[in-house]
Amino acid sequence: MAVTHLDSLDKIVSLSKARGIIFQSSDIYGGLGAVYDYGPLGVELKRNLQQAWWDEMTRRHDNIVGVDAAIFMHPKVWEASGHVEGFNDPMIDDKQSKKRYRADMLIEQQIEKLKSDGKQKQADELQEKLDTAGSRKGLCEDLQELILENEIRAPDSGAFDWTPVRQFNLMFKTQFGAASSADDDDAVYLRPETAQGIFVNYKNVLDTSRQKIPFGIAQIGKAFRNEVVARQFVFRMREFEQMEMQYFVEPGTDEKHYEEWLKKRLEWFERIGIRNEYLRAEDHPEDKLAHYARAAADIQYKFPIGWQEVEGVHNRTDFDLSRHQEYSGKKMEYFDQAKGERYVPYVVETSIGLDRCLLMVLCDAYREEEVEGETRTVLKMHPKLAPIQAGIFPLIKKPELKELARKIESDLQEEYSVFYDESGSIGKRYRRLDEAGTPFCITVDFDGLEDQTVTIRYRDDMKQDRVSVDRLDEVIREGIRSWKPETG
Repeated sequence: MAVTHLDSLDKIVSLSKARGIIFQSSDIYGGLGAVYDYGPLGVELKRNLQQAWWDEMTRRHDNIVGVDAAIFMHPKVWEASGHVEGFNDPMIDDKQSKKRYRADMLIEQQIEKLKSDGKQKQADELQEKLDTAGSRKGLCEDLQELILENEIRAPDSGAFDWTPVRQFNLMFKTQFGAASSADDDDAVYLRPETAQGIFVNYKNVLDTSRQKIPFGIAQIGKAFRNEVVARQFVFRMREFEQMEMQYFVEPGTDEKHYEEWLKKRLEWFERIGIRNEYLRAEDHPEDKLAHYARAAADIQYKFPIGWQEVEGVHNRTDFDLSRHQEYSGKKMEYFDQAKGERYVPYVVETSIGLDRCLLMVLCDAYREEEVEGETRTVLKMHPKLAPIQAGIFPLIKKPELKELARKIESDLQEEYSVFYDESGSIGKRYRRLDEAGTPFCITVDFDGLEDQTVTIRYRDDMKQDRVSVDRLDEVIREGIRSWKPETG
């Protein structure tokens, strides 16, 4: 029976390590929690995703430009953005195991347990109390009370011996300069998001790029969060990469632009080959909106761990620019010459986690198929994302076959990522590249020496065609252009 959708991340984790896609960071020392390294195939897939996003944002829009802001920023940036005061998670420690947990997540797990035990009424009552936590005695106190009242035990030790719930800031604090310490008032942070690097450069970009409202600024870069609970492979990490675009618009037009960008972003996922039936957009209810947002929606994918956010689209109003104007004393207004008006622009944000996006691509592409009594594992991803786009095989290790195969490799590698392989049977070579997601495999045999033709084998349906060597580029290009994802 063919497997077209995973029910567990374990197979992706195993395949990622076996095929050089993703490794645990510092693996030889036992690893570092929620930090991962990308191997030879992973880094190519990651770069292809970055390029697909960058092309979509900057090449397809003449009013979106890019920046690459520094990871270190002035401490005042994070005061203005609200991260110093409000970028916190409520945490609680189990005194027995010394393990730390998100207090609200413990309560959510208890709600799910009550539901699975058929205690729907109690689950609903606890959910209502969780939803209103913070409105009674304060967030930490309310969560502590719910944990104690419901006798929620530590998941790992089973103990009921908790520390008080307290707020934990998720930013990594560090020293800056030889004479400073991380405890100084002017200590700097590793940025927890890339958006602020765009906001503080808004005026610089506006003054130098000759853009007019509406216009956007795009950025790809690292961010760091000291997550209390970091798990589920690369879905939630402490060091991760974001691809964000902030779109500056005239107040009053923000709702229109918000709806347009939500639609555009859903369409992009489909264009990179993600199956439509595993995508959805979920609006944030008004009472759950972030303090800066007028509207927000998550673009979610149906992972093996359930429906989870991959990208957020937000109407951030003028919150960020107004705060930076207040804290820096620098004007963030835009002057509309045609209307003779000044205003602080509103911002529509699209923010996608590159690592989550890569995990989504792997999950969506993963297939197990029965082929001649054996199981074939294959990644049916969009050919333009594939880490290796063409495999090139001499049928056997004969000098004349290897010579033509190497010539084809040289001809194609200017345009495509290619991989030459002469070891093992053709069947084994096909299987290895199926697992790497390679859409085209080219085999050079003795007939090809006579008529300059080769066999090209297609990953998705395993069909084979005889193609002249001088048409390979054309055939591969058309195969990439016309590719469509399977449904189901």
